[in-house]
Amino acid sequence: MVAIIKTSNSVQRILNYNEIKGKEGKAECISAINFPLELDRLNFTLKLNRFRKQASLNENVKRNAVHISLNFDPSENHSKEKLNEIAKVYMDKIGFGKQPYLIYQHYDAGHPHLHVITNNIQRDGKRIDLHLLGIRKSEPARKEIEEVFRLVKAEDRKTREQFSLQLIATQKIEYGKAESKKAINGVLNKVLFEYKYSSLPELNAVLNQYNVHADRGTEDSRVFKNNGLLYKIIDKNSKPVGVPIKASDFYSKPTLKFLEEKFKINEIKKQSQKSHVKNAVRMAFFNKKIISPEKLADCLANQGINMVLRKSKDGQLYGITYVDHKTQCVFNGSSLGKDFSAKGILERCKQSISYNGKHQNISSSLSPENTQNLASNEYLKTKPIELLMRTENYNDYVPKHLKQKKKRKLRRGI
Repeated sequence: MVAIIKTSNSVQRILNYNEIKGKEGKAECISAINFPLELDRLNFTLKLNRFRKQASLNENVKRNAVHISLNFDPSENHSKEKLNEIAKVYMDKIGFGKQPYLIYQHYDAGHPHLHVITNNIQRDGKRIDLHLLGIRKSEPARKEIEEVFRLVKAEDRKTREQFSLQLIATQKIEYGKAESKKAINGVLNKVLFEYKYSSLPELNAVLNQYNVHADRGTEDSRVFKNNGLLYKIIDKNSKPVGVPIKASDFYSKPTLKFLEEKFKINEIKKQSQKSHVKNAVRMAFFNKKIISPEKLADCLANQGINMVLRKSKDGQLYGITYVDHKTQCVFNGSSLGKDFSAKGILERCKQSISYNGKHQNISSSLSPENTQNLASNEYLKTKPIELLMRTENYNDYVPKHLKQKKKRKLRRGI
C-alpha cells in the first residue's frame, strides 16, 4: 500500500472533484465518518457544510483541508467492507479518527485506490499538526496495516510505482486512445509541478512534447480578454485536435493566475542551472562540426536537452527554447545570452561552415600534382637531420668591443 497526503485551502475544490467523479461513474462514496446523518441522506451541500463548520472553529488556519490517497497493488481486489476498515484503521493511527471524513473508492486508474477527505481542525479549535505527518505517523501506520491486513508491501515491489491522485502520463497523448481530460490532467500533474518555467512559451515547450498545448486564444477572443486559459491536445504537426478544456475544469486549477505565480518563483529557482545548458552548447560546437541548428539539436538530445526551434511559416528560425530534462529547467535562448539565441546560434553555424570550407580548400590545394611539384623543391629534398642541424638565421654582426684593432701599416719613405 502507498499513502499520499496533500493539503489545500479549499475543501470545496477537493469535494467537488470527488463528487464529479461519482456522477461520471468513476468513483463512489462508500463511507461518511463522524457525520450527523447516514451516508444515503447526505448531499453535496450537507457534506460541504460539515467541513466548513469544523473549519470555522479556527479561522486562523488557512490550509485546513486534507486529501489522502490510499493506493493498493493492481493484483489486489478488496471488498468495500475491507477497504472501509483499512481506511478507518489508517485514519485512527495518524490521529484523524475523531475528525469528520469521507471515503471514496475510485475506478479510474489501473490500480485500486481510495480518496479520503477531511480537515485538521479539532472540536476544541486546535489544529492537528501536519508537519512531517507522512514520516512521523503515516509510514508506521502503513507498514502496520500491511501486516495486519496482509497487503502487498510497497518495499517488495520490483519496480515501485509512483502513485498520485491521478494517473500520470509518461508518453505522448494520442487523441482518441484515452479520455482527453484524464490524459491532459496526467501530463499537467507531471509538468506543472516538476519543471521550472517562467513564461507560457517555456511551459508549452515542455507540454508540446506530450502533445498538449496551453492556449490563451487570440487577443480579440473572449478567453484572452477574461484572462482565461485553455488546454488542448495537438497532433504531430502541432495542430489542435478535439475540444479544448478550460483550466478551471481541472482538479489542480492550472489557471493563468496560478501559472503567473509559478513564473515568478521558477525564475529565481532556475538561475543557478543556466551553466549546464550553456556548457553543453559550447562543448557541442567544440567537439563536433555543427553546421545547422538541427545538427545542434540532435547533439544536445543525447545529453537530455531538447532544443525547441521556433520557425516562421516560411521556415525562418526566429527563436530557440532549451528544455533541460536533467535539471528540469526551461530557458529561452536569449535569456542565456546572445550566443545562445536564434541569431547567435545561426552565426556560430555559419562560422563553423566557413572554417570547414577553408580547411577543405587547404586540403584540396595539396593534391597529388601539387605535392609532386613541392617535392621537387630543394627545401623538401634536404634530409631531416640536415634540417635539424643547420642554422636557419645568419647574422654577420659582431660587437664593437670584440673586433680586433687593425694595425696601421707604415709606408716606406714616409
